[in-house]
Amino acid sequence: MSVDPQLRTLEIDIPAKPDALVKLSLLLAEDEVNQRAIASLVEIEMALAAAVMKAVNSSLYGLDGRVSSVQQAITYLGTREVAGITFEMGLRAAFPPTAELEPIWQRAAQRGLLMGRLAQALGQDAWAAHSAGLFEECGKAVLFRHAPDHYRAMLRAAANDSELCQMEHAGFGVSHDALGAALCESWGLGPQAVTSVRHHVQAQALLELSVPPARRGVLALSVIAATLMQQPDSLDALVPQIAAQAELDPTMALRAVRRLVEQIDEAQARGRS
Repeated sequence: MSVDPQLRTLEIDIPAKPDALVKLSLLLAEDEVNQRAIASLVEIEMALAAAVMKAVNSSLYGLDGRVSSVQQAITYLGTREVAGITFEMGLRAAFPPTAELEPIWQRAAQRGLLMGRLAQALGQDAWAAHSAGLFEECGKAVLFRHAPDHYRAMLRAAANDSELCQMEHAGFGVSHDALGAALCESWGLGPQAVTSVRHHVQAQALLELSVPPARRGVLALSVIAATLMQQPDSLDALVPQIAAQAELDPTMALRAVRRLVEQIDEAQARGRS
């Protein structure tokens, strides 16, 4: 997909989708996903495979025993999560490695995992949710690469993402949520993921899903994941409120969130042991 012409006039470069991820997207789009072909594709890209294996064996996943191949990772985690990790590494590689971006990638990995698993538990599009979680803050990386010194100062000065968006509009004429959505479109992510990335700042600040009903599911999971990561004590009150706006069963949603918290706690305990 092409980048919004209005963004092109700002002369802010949006990186192209890496060839390995183009091929991976084609494999994921097949009616019957070929796990062996996906494993082979990732393993051919040696740097990518090494990064994927490092992530799989991190405490975030807390697998029993060390995973030594991409195929083994798919067996343990499933195709979607391994594909998600691969997209995460491809996204990282599209930008220069800097200390300022590292927290963004760490949050992306955690958020993608949370949103993908919640979507799976609630019968939503798990890949759209996982990829939306990974790409949610990618517009920040675009702006950092565009003007590192200027944007570094913005990151330090902003108290929250709503304030950061205001600074970005004043300084660049565009905010990271809009840029992130443009990158999602250019990399071929689906409309639910694009909508979630575009509207996540407003939704998380106002706790309102001001998008068409058909696109609220993934955005609702973005708000829930953000709360889980930042204010977990608020989940019992927030989850039913947000779930109802997305026409999700509030009781089922809260149960899924609690189960996910237990799974993550167990995984982290295994990872530390």
